[in-house]
Amino acid sequence: MLAASLGAPDAGLLIAVLVLLGLSAILALAETSLVRTTRGRARALEESHRHGARSLARLVEDPERFLAPVLLLVLICQLVAATLVGVVASRLFGAAGVAIATAFEIIVIFVVGEAVPKQWAVRHPDRAALLTAPLVTALTRFPPIRAVSALLIALARLLTPGGTGTSNEPDVSESELLALASVAVDEEVIEREERQLISQVFDFGDTIVREVMRPRPDVVAVESSLPAGAALERSMAAGLSRLPVYAGNVDNVLGIAYTRDLMRAIRDGHELVAVGELARPAHYVPETKRVAPLLREMQQGKFHLAVVVDEYGGTAGLVTLEDLIEELVGEIADEYDVEEPLIESLGDGTYRVSAKMPVDEVNELIAADLPVGDWDTIGGLVLHLRGQVPQEGEAVHWDGFALVAERVQRRRIGAVRITRTAEEDGEDADREVAGSYEDDPTGADAPILPVRELQ
Repeated sequence: MLAASLGAPDAGLLIAVLVLLGLSAILALAETSLVRTTRGRARALEESHRHGARSLARLVEDPERFLAPVLLLVLICQLVAATLVGVVASRLFGAAGVAIATAFEIIVIFVVGEAVPKQWAVRHPDRAALLTAPLVTALTRFPPIRAVSALLIALARLLTPGGTGTSNEPDVSESELLALASVAVDEEVIEREERQLISQVFDFGDTIVREVMRPRPDVVAVESSLPAGAALERSMAAGLSRLPVYAGNVDNVLGIAYTRDLMRAIRDGHELVAVGELARPAHYVPETKRVAPLLREMQQGKFHLAVVVDEYGGTAGLVTLEDLIEELVGEIADEYDVEEPLIESLGDGTYRVSAKMPVDEVNELIAADLPVGDWDTIGGLVLHLRGQVPQEGEAVHWDGFALVAERVQRRRIGAVRITRTAEEDGEDADREVAGSYEDDPTGADAPILPVRELQ
């Protein structure tokens, strides 16, 4: 009976409704998939030579260019389809047709035109974006749609706070990249060591020379008037291939003596020649210089060692190419290096830490929250909290941790023992309290806990 009462005009209207619903579903699919696609992902698909990737990359460069026309066409398709359904239902069912048309519009248009395509786009964003990108590109190039969308974009920018400006935020932030790397590790796409290297690359860009240099007390240097033979003996005893040469004191570094040059001079019978005459020019860098540009300068200038100077022009230390590379890949030891563990587990939440270890690395390894300030190392933190050079065995307390100075040599701390302490009463109980540390576990038989295993 329904088929008999359905005339040719009504059948044509229903066909138009189906076409509009199909187009609405495709546009809804495009809206969700294109908005979820980042520029980085679009470029990766384009480099993979996927069909439709070029159109996709152009669209995501400026989302406003496709979002307004897509939303406008979706709205037009759904409104026209709903109107046509209402017209046909009123002809067939009279007054009851309004209720039938409303139910049809709510259920069918929502499910077919919105929910199903958008859910599929969420589950398969790449496929949906690649499928719909060429169609959306063609629609945005159609002159009437382009004119209307330009008007809508201008109106939206006027009504949106800050809409007339452009966003300076990056497409993908550093934290998002690290989070993606962590997810990739969980899904076994990349190895844990690769995730760690990615993190170290980001840290490398923020590191300054002062954090990686060999400090002045550890610098082995020679007076410029020292004979070449004696300078060679000094370098061989220290296991170094380059020695800073100074006049008067280490603050006045004149150049760098290479053991190769010293050996050549001795071979030619010039072992009594002053080492200052054999020194090559030195390179000087400020202690606040970032290590990433310094690494490029070393590569381009073909030098492996630089003298680090402080703000007053004095020598703060030395930095080598090896120091910079170790900041990326970890410690590099050769057969002549005497390895000392940077951190040892003594059991019961106690660790022995090298005083030259950076505070942020210790915080990461032992899950602590020790303060970071003008100091870089654990030794510097102890000096700051104590207010003076501590005696061996003296301790300072900070936020539930006791930091005990070990192997204090003159004015320098060699190692620090860090122990978790019980919370004390009082507002300042765990802040900057100095005293003696009676409980002194030797840790002689404690196993060395490598840094990598702690991470």
